[in-house]
Amino acid sequence: MSDRFLTTIRGSHAMCARVRVCPPGQVGINPHGVEIAITAGDVRLDATAQIRGSLDLTTTHEWPTDAGGTLTPYGNELFVERGVVYGDGVREWVSQGYYRLEDADQEEAPSGLVRLSARDRMAGIVDARPLAPQEFGPGTSVAAIFDYLVGEVYPGAVVLFDFDAATASFPGSHILEDDRYAFLKDICDSLGKVMWWDYAGRLRVETAPDPARPAFAVNHGRGGVVTKVSRSLSRQGVYNAVVATGEQAGETPPVRAVAFDLNPNSPTYWNGPFGRVPKFYSSTFLTTEAQCQTSADAMLARAIGLPYSVDFSMVPNVALEPLDPIAVSYSDRTAPETHVIETLTVPLDSGAAMTGTTRAKVEVDE
Repeated sequence: MSDRFLTTIRGSHAMCARVRVCPPGQVGINPHGVEIAITAGDVRLDATAQIRGSLDLTTTHEWPTDAGGTLTPYGNELFVERGVVYGDGVREWVSQGYYRLEDADQEEAPSGLVRLSARDRMAGIVDARPLAPQEFGPGTSVAAIFDYLVGEVYPGAVVLFDFDAATASFPGSHILEDDRYAFLKDICDSLGKVMWWDYAGRLRVETAPDPARPAFAVNHGRGGVVTKVSRSLSRQGVYNAVVATGEQAGETPPVRAVAFDLNPNSPTYWNGPFGRVPKFYSSTFLTTEAQCQTSADAMLARAIGLPYSVDFSMVPNVALEPLDPIAVSYSDRTAPETHVIETLTVPLDSGAAMTGTTRAKVEVDE
């Protein structure tokens, strides 16, 4: 994405969007497929959900006449883009990723609009439950486990790590019973990572972005992008300690570590009026105290902060993603607040605003 794009979206501009129906499993931002017309639609992204991305779309494309039709939900994927049309006619596209077609509905047959629903590639991981238990022996690397379990569902899938997953391994055996997604997520949680399918159809296993470094300013006024902001206070889903436990190989006692919010200036201070609200996490992938501490610290870092959320509507910046930190400004009289995006809705038609929800991650001095 260019600097020109980021500058243009802060002023008056024309948007563009397109969707291609593609054979499954492609990678990259220019897949082979059939472009279909967009009447209306949006992409919804949720960092708290199993399946991060979903798509609703209305099109004038013809209803399928057989099982091999373009809009049949038997494996076809929708590749979605939204972009900007510059004054010189040049278009810059930003991919929103690949979505497996789930449903097609037509309220007024035979020639009415067709509504499509789709979900990102994590839906395939969730659906593909193993027919029998599978064991991964001692020393099997994280990369080997992901390549095998993801590759069974998506042959040739690209998995990206922000660490050396080929040398990261577990000392004991681990058995995958009947939930492929839960097994992979357990590995991610034990390593303090998150996983999601990105804009190019690749599975990423990475540490969440640093909440203290905003990627974008959601501001008002001249050059601003905010159209509406609302906020609410709630303690639901907020905790101020994480207890992580695991099992070592052999008959050695279980390992354990705890992460606390010990900042006395924090609203969720462990010894403060908020109260003590721990979260418990246990995994057989945790075999050392250091691993337990890493996992607990990562989970706590995504939870502590000011326990209130902000709902916003803004001129769409389709480069933003869930877990991105942003600087939210309400007025010129108050300092911006740092928030982490939890959900986003990206419109695919002109005139609609991007909406989202956040959780505050304001830094306070100890």
